[in-house]
This record gives sequence, structure tokens and C-alpha cells, in this order.
Amino acid sequence: MDNEVKLPTKVPRDFESLRSTIIERKNAMPKRLAQVAAFALTNPDEIAFGTTASIAAASEVQPSTLVRLAHHLGYEGFSDLQSIFRERLRDRTLSYEERLVSLEQSGAEDEDASILSGFLSAASQSINRLAASVQTEAFARSVDILAAADTIYLIAKRRSYPLTAHMTYAFSKLGIRHQIVASPNGVDPELVQFATPRDAAIAASFSPYAAESLTQSQELADRGVPVIAITDSAFSPLAACATHWFEVAESDFAGFRSLSASMALIMAFPVAIAERRRKMTPAKTTKDKME
Repeated sequence: MDNEVKLPTKVPRDFESLRSTIIERKNAMPKRLAQVAAFALTNPDEIAFGTTASIAAASEVQPSTLVRLAHHLGYEGFSDLQSIFRERLRDRTLSYEERLVSLEQSGAEDEDASILSGFLSAASQSINRLAASVQTEAFARSVDILAAADTIYLIAKRRSYPLTAHMTYAFSKLGIRHQIVASPNGVDPELVQFATPRDAAIAASFSPYAAESLTQSQELADRGVPVIAITDSAFSPLAACATHWFEVAESDFAGFRSLSASMALIMAFPVAIAERRRKMTPAKTTKDKME
């Protein structure tokens, strides 16, 4: 049986606080508790909808482990913990039409100004959170890997796609060889087959994770291609296969989530890579400069 370590803390009452608490304490958790905690953050909808029996079966633990995790985190029982996931679901599964209706019902005198202010505030919060948490050493090591790569493969689907679209533009302008893995004719699996350990990849995916992005990133990692990942959790499947990874938690406004912090991060990569390569290139002699 796992030896549980009691770590009394304030009980999280919203999903983001719970997520942060789990990530902060994951290394101190007994093996089985860490296993089900990882499953919970990766499959939050399953936790919200499922029964104790179905969740235990899906996460390959005993039902009693769910109760133990709840107590470990300070909750009265599993249903108390589950309520956090259900609240998250109510906040995040509104249709776009329902989100617009909720905005209309907010009662703001100047609705347009309120919407703009809300998105600007969410963007500011996201960027401030990233600025406070990003590890500059990990960024520098990632730039080292990417600057030395023959070709940089860019992987992102669905909501994350704009990140690679912007990097494609920046890399093209800076003369950095790259390959965006987003073919309209469905040959992405063939594209990644060209990658070798002399190359590298930047992959981005956020919950609910895009299956193709995870598969392609894992395939590259298995073949010795370094993967630099941008994702939202230490328990993300993308983080598990990455050489280096960056956690980016985007704030939302009325259920709409932007890519403000993620975009700021990926804008730094092309410029840093270009600068690193410039410094790696032997300086021209005076004669070369005159000719």
C-alpha cells in the first residue's frame, strides 16, 4: 500500500487552483494517487461525468484510491472533489451562442467596452502568469537545440494552429528552415517521417489535446528528434514526450480563451534562434567586409 504524506493546504475551490495544487504536489504524492491525479487533469470531462467505478476503471486504480486522493487534497470525499470538475465543465462547455447570451445578461452599461476590457484583462493575466513562471534556463536550452537543428518541424492543430502559422511567417522572414505539419491533403504522417535526430520540433497542444499532435510528437521523440513542447499541464501527454516543455495557462473571458501568452512565447523563439545562429556564424574578416 502507498504511504500517504499529509500536506495540509488550503482546499482549492476552483479548477485552476486545484490543477496548480496537484502539479505542485505531484512529486510528493504516492504512486497510485499521482496516477489518478494525472488521469484527472488529462481527462477532466471523464471525472465530471463518470461514476466512481467508471473513473477507477479508466484510470486503472481501485475506487478507494479516488477517495484517498480527495482526502489527500483536503476534500471531504470524492464527490466534493468531483464538484470542482463539474463546475469547470459548466464554465467551459457553453456553446458560443450561450457565451454570447451570458455576456448580454451581464448588465454592463457599455457592452462593447466591457467585452474589450474583459479580453484585454484576460490577456494581461495570462502574460503576467507566464512571465512569473517561465524558466529562462529552459528557454535558453531550447533555443540551443532549435538553433542547431537542420529543419524545425512545427506541430499544432485546432485552437493551437495559429501558433505554428505565425512561426512559419517569422521563420520564413528570418531564413530558418522549417516544415509546418499541417498539410491540407492529409500527408502529415509522411511529412514527419523525413525528420531525423539532426532536426527538432516545436509542438503545441492544450486540453482537450489534439490526438494527431500527440501522436506525431511521440513518434518524433521515439526516433530521437528533440521536441520542444508548449502545453498546459505537467501531466499533459505532450509534456511526457518533450525534451523541454513550457506550461502556459491561458485565462479566459466569458468562456472564450485566447492564445495571448502562448503567442508571446512562440514569438520569442524565431528571434532568439536567429540571434543564436548569427552568433554561431564565424565573424567576417575585414577583407570580407570590404569586398
